[in-house]
This record gives sequence, C-alpha cells and structure tokens, in this order.
Amino acid sequence: MINRTLFENTDIAFALKSDSELERAYFLFKMISSQPLVRIGTAATNFALKANLPVEGLIRSTVFDHFCGGVNEEDCLPVIDKLHLKGVSSVLDYSVEGKETEEQFDYALEKTLKIIHFCDEKDAMPIVVFKPTGFGRFALYQKKSEDLDFTKEEQEEWNRVVARYNAVCRLAKEKDVEVLIDGEESWMQDAADDLVEQMMRIYNKDKTIVYNTLQCYRWDRLDYLKGLHSRAKASGFKVGMKIVRGAYMEKERHRAEEKGYPSPICKNKDATDDNFNNALTYILKHIDEISLFIGTHNEESSYLAMELMEKYGINKNDNNVWFGQLYGMSDHISYNLASKGYNVAKYIPFGPVKDVMPYLIRRAEENTSVAGQTNRELELLRAEKKRRRL
Repeated sequence: MINRTLFENTDIAFALKSDSELERAYFLFKMISSQPLVRIGTAATNFALKANLPVEGLIRSTVFDHFCGGVNEEDCLPVIDKLHLKGVSSVLDYSVEGKETEEQFDYALEKTLKIIHFCDEKDAMPIVVFKPTGFGRFALYQKKSEDLDFTKEEQEEWNRVVARYNAVCRLAKEKDVEVLIDGEESWMQDAADDLVEQMMRIYNKDKTIVYNTLQCYRWDRLDYLKGLHSRAKASGFKVGMKIVRGAYMEKERHRAEEKGYPSPICKNKDATDDNFNNALTYILKHIDEISLFIGTHNEESSYLAMELMEKYGINKNDNNVWFGQLYGMSDHISYNLASKGYNVAKYIPFGPVKDVMPYLIRRAEENTSVAGQTNRELELLRAEKKRRRL
C-alpha cells in the first residue's frame, strides 16, 4: 500500500535548505501569493533591467537563486551535486526565451550539445531538454503547422531546424542521454509534434532517447497520444512522453476567442486533471512501449502514479518512469519520492540573469494563478520552521 502521508514529511523535503534559505523561500512564496505584488514587482523589475539599473545582485540573491541553478553550466555544479546526495537527478534547462535569429538558434544548439557532453561525465544528469523555439522561429513552426507552402529561403531555414534536432538527438543517442522536447503553443505545435516523431523513428528504435511533451490542458492530447502509440507499434519505434498540465492557458483561450475557433483548452481544472490522469494511466499500462516523464507538482497525480506502478508491477527505479518538478518548487514531492527510491529529476533553469527574467516572471505569474500551489508551499515551509524551532 502507498503511504498517502508521504508528502507531509518536511524534514526530508527541506533537508538541503539552511535556516536562511528556508526563510528566503518563505518570504518569496509570501510575495508570490499576492497578485498585486507580483504585478508591481514584474513591472519594476522589467523597468530596472531595461534602464540598466544595478539590480542584478538583488535579483540574483533572491528570486534567481531560489528558482535557478546559476548563470552557466559550471555555476550549476554545486546545486547538481547537492541534489544528487539526496538521490535527485538534474535536468539543466537553458531558460533563455524569445530569440529569433539564426545566430541565437545556433548558440542554443551549442549550449544543448555542451550539456549532453556535461551529462556524459555526471551520473547526476541523465536527461537534457530544449524548447522547439530555441532552435527555430515561432512563425516558421506556425506556417508549417498551418500546412502553408514555404518559400525557398524558408525551406532552407526549416532544414537547418531539422539539422539542429538531429545533431542533439544523434549525440544524445551516442552518449545514452535522454532528450525532453518541451511543448509550446497549439498553433505551432503540430509542426513540432511531426518533427519530434521523425526523431523518435530514427533514434528510439531499441531504447527511448527522444521524448515529446503532452500538454494535458488540451482536450485533444489523449487522442494524439493513442495515435502516436499505434504508429510506433506499426513502425517499430518506442515513444517517449513527458506529461504536464500546460503553461499557456490564458494565451490559448484569448487567441481562440479572438480568431473565433473552439478553444483547445479543457473547460475547467477538473477536466484537465482527468485528462492528465487518463494519459498517465494509459502510458503506465503500456510501459513496455512508452517511456514516461511525469512533470507534475500535483500531489494527487503523484500518488496515483505510485499506486499504478504498484498495481502494474513496475519497479520504483524502472528507467521508463521518471517524476519531475521545477527547482525551487514542490520539494516535498521531489525529495520524499527520491527517499523511497523513485527516479526523480529537478528541472534546473540557468542563463544570464537578464535573459532568464521572462522565465522567472512566468513562474511567478503561474504560481499566483494557482493559489493552492503557493498556499501549500507556505504551509509546508511554516511546518518545517516550527519543527526546527522545536
């Protein structure tokens, strides 16, 4: 039987935090719990950075150091080593967003290849990640998704995107490192899905190397998963799937309304939860053919995954099942799962402070919109502060 009080253990959850780090976390989540403060803080931070005011040190010592590993890979090493002591692996995530030039895409490729070499040297890093728009223009994916003809220049540009994917997946296969490819907005996702499937056909023949991302707040994703699974069985390749709830809900709904098409997003949170749990169940039932990375901060879904693994006789440390959370969040899930022998990885964002700010702002806004998440973090931090005083 699964112990359903596992995630209450704050001693294990916060063992790596000093008293001052615990206080900082409490202060940050207290700030994030207030929508007006997040709005004011976001505006002030953006202004200060644009005006080149000397605020990087302040950002670095507060929000950046809580949610990020460092400004470059080497900077993240102490964090990676510390996590590994508790049985938690690291997924280094170069979290620089919104780039649009070939030079920047080549730089993101170089970074990703460097991280794979880095992974090869460290047991603590079995997985690498990248965003589709890290390797090519959003508008190009969108045009491809809408099935519009490319110009000669656009076709050459797309060929370079495909070459970047191949370079990463080829090296990852050679070094036996798994590759998670993030999901993005629905109106560019078809092109990304097709390209990731192409990579699975090449690199997932005998073992899962390449993973796509299933954003379960989209009501059509379970059907997509089942279709991909049947194509994989017919063609003899394995499917890798990271499942998440999703990160672009407001944007998706707004665009659907503006353009007058049905929203791709589930009608409410319950429907999203059902969709996530149904995808989770489907994959664990077919774990010989689909490898799973469970990206969730939801306790119920984590308990469900543990119960299903027990039901289907899947070993806790089976490499086909990974649990993942973001660095700086849901430590009560990550470290308690790891303490029981499950495969757990933390996504560790890194990059220059200025470039990582859009990522950090999105994190803060997401936390504010999911009130239960922030309140839960605060409740657990409060409990640990009390435990230490006693």
